[in-house]
Amino acid sequence: MKKIIKYVLLDLLRNRIIIAYTLFLAVISLSVFNLEDNPSKGILSLLNLVLIIVPLVSIIFSTIYVYNAAEFIELLVSQPLRRVNIWLSIFTGLASSVCMAFLVGCGIPVLIYAPGDTGLMMTAMGLLLTIVFVAIALLASALTRDKAKGIGVAILLWFYFTLIFDGIVLFLLFQFMDYPMEKPMVVFSCLNPVDLARILILLKLDMSALMGATSAVFRSFFGNQLGIVITIGVMLAWAVTPLWWSVRKFNRKDL
Repeated sequence: MKKIIKYVLLDLLRNRIIIAYTLFLAVISLSVFNLEDNPSKGILSLLNLVLIIVPLVSIIFSTIYVYNAAEFIELLVSQPLRRVNIWLSIFTGLASSVCMAFLVGCGIPVLIYAPGDTGLMMTAMGLLLTIVFVAIALLASALTRDKAKGIGVAILLWFYFTLIFDGIVLFLLFQFMDYPMEKPMVVFSCLNPVDLARILILLKLDMSALMGATSAVFRSFFGNQLGIVITIGVMLAWAVTPLWWSVRKFNRKDL
């Protein structure tokens, strides 16, 4: 298992897409912090980058990599190796490489220019989102053998989590505006890892007013240590659940 992880990790660290992704994040991060006098404004400017670009690159790149490595995976399956170990090794190598790219390109500049709780939260949420969307990518690639369909599923899932979900929430708020929807909104937020990351970062920036009428409820639930621990637990569940599902699919898959 360690040899597979090492091979995948070294292969990906030499990948031009990973190198370009790292440089892109570094250029954007350094540019934003050098243009802004206030580090908090810099983090707020980087928020959309973390919430949109990081999930997009993580899910699309990981899906394409798994399909391109189909022959390598078939070779591993033909060896006396457990399928679950093969799949988890590929996930670990993929997640580690994309996380390292984010950490070098965005995490380190954030921690240099905005050391403290806010910078740590931004970096932690970026890493967690990376892991979550790599896990979702493996599920998308395990669901179908067709590369085009798999990439299409990955794009639709990214589109849902970053754009469509918020539209559904706004629609529900509008339809049930005469009812107290503050507490249900906390539950709805747990159904989307991108929303959870956004809420925690905005609370650390003390900009909960940007979350509208439900900001007081969000602050009371997510603003304390217990709320943060629960939120991180939910984020980890978002990574473990699709990974576990993809392992089951891969175990039953006819290669």
